[in-house]
Formats: sequence, C-alpha cells, structure tokens
Amino acid sequence: MTETFHEFVVHRTPALSRTAYLLTGDHHLAEDLLQGALARSYRHWRRIRDGDPEAYVRRVMYHQQVSWWRRRRLTERLEAQPTDRPGDDHSESTALRLSLVNALRGLTPRQRAVIVLRFYEDLTEAQAAEVLGCSVGTVKRHGHDAIRRLRATALDLIDPTVDRSQQ
Repeated sequence: MTETFHEFVVHRTPALSRTAYLLTGDHHLAEDLLQGALARSYRHWRRIRDGDPEAYVRRVMYHQQVSWWRRRRLTERLEAQPTDRPGDDHSESTALRLSLVNALRGLTPRQRAVIVLRFYEDLTEAQAAEVLGCSVGTVKRHGHDAIRRLRATALDLIDPTVDRSQQ
C-alpha cells in the first residue's frame, strides 16, 4: 500500500501542486493544501487506488480550500500599484503572471475553484459540478460572475497594451 501511494505522490505532485497554487494564490498555502489533501487520501488509499486517485485528491483540495475560506474569512488587501524593489525581474512574463495572480485573488474561493476546474483542468460544467458537489447551475453562476469580475478588474490580461495607471 505504501509503495503505490509513494509512487503516486512522486509522479503527480507537480501537477497537483500547480492546481493548489492556482486555488490559493500563495506557495506556502498551496503546499499546506496539497499536504493536507494527500494526508486525507492516504487514509483511504486502499479504497481509492483502483479508481481515479488524482481526481479524489483534487476534490479534497477544492473542498478543503473552500472550508479554509469559510473558517477564516480573511480579506486580502491588494495594493493598487505594487512597490518596486531593486533587483526585481520586470520581464513581460513576470508582469503577466503577477496580473493573473492578482486577478485570481479578487475572486471568491468558489469562483476561483470554478475557473481553475473549467479553464485550467479543462473540465465540463457537469464535471466541475460533480467535483465541487454542487449543481451545474451553480457552476455556471460562479463561472459567469468570475469572468465578469476578471473582465472588470484585469484588463491587462485581456489586452496587454492597456495602461491601467491612466484609468
């Protein structure tokens, strides 16, 4: 049992870690989220190993992220203009990545989960609803609200030529 679980962790951690980061927007929280999901999965490994263990771990991560949010209800404060520090890399890809992270932070955990499931994991609305344990209509609503919020707050992701400092 331990050997197959170890193989699963070694092979699937990079992909699961990326998903955890997209859900949390923070590397440390992503590590905690993934570690907790793997710990829960290990307890049930005999039951889930013959099915789709990766889907099980992802579902645990999605639910755990929403549970954390409900318990803490912390509000994140984003600066309109991040302060520059000497030596920072200001390449175009870094700026785009930061814009994406800031845009995702502006979403609720449910909205973020729907966006990750639909556009990063490439699941259908029905599959996302199954993973989240909700109706397809709820997935559609959260997805619609998330895209509307992203369009309103992340213009530089839609059109990189937009200069937000003049708005």
